[in-house]
Amino acid sequence: MDLASARQQIQSSLARMDALYRRPVFDEWAILSAAPKPGILAYTGPRGESFRRELPGDAEPLRAMIAGRDLAEGDFEFATESSGTRFDACLKLGPASYLVCNHTARDMGQIRQDAKWLKAQAEFFALSEKFRADPLTF
Repeated sequence: MDLASARQQIQSSLARMDALYRRPVFDEWAILSAAPKPGILAYTGPRGESFRRELPGDAEPLRAMIAGRDLAEGDFEFATESSGTRFDACLKLGPASYLVCNHTARDMGQIRQDAKWLKAQAEFFALSEKFRADPLTF
């Protein structure tokens, strides 16, 4: 999958999650590249000015959770203890690329308290399967 298709798949899936949950599950997301050139490939959310600067600290809880694990494309993790601007979810999109998602005002514990989360979570799983079948390449 190319970057434009990945962005479209992510936007569509997150919109379906919001519809199933009846409010935004995540209010920001980014596609990050670890190699060949580390960086932010796409960002949507309220922190356009500060996102890049805050990225290392915001990624720390998820980075610690997946450290030492060999994630395959389509694998994901939720950080149930993250709060504020720290990322709530990570999905491996390709050999060296990741989707990070966050709700800047709520944490995964709060999101999961609503029973509608189960349907929204199924949509996130469907998104992960799209990248397992057709990983992001660039």
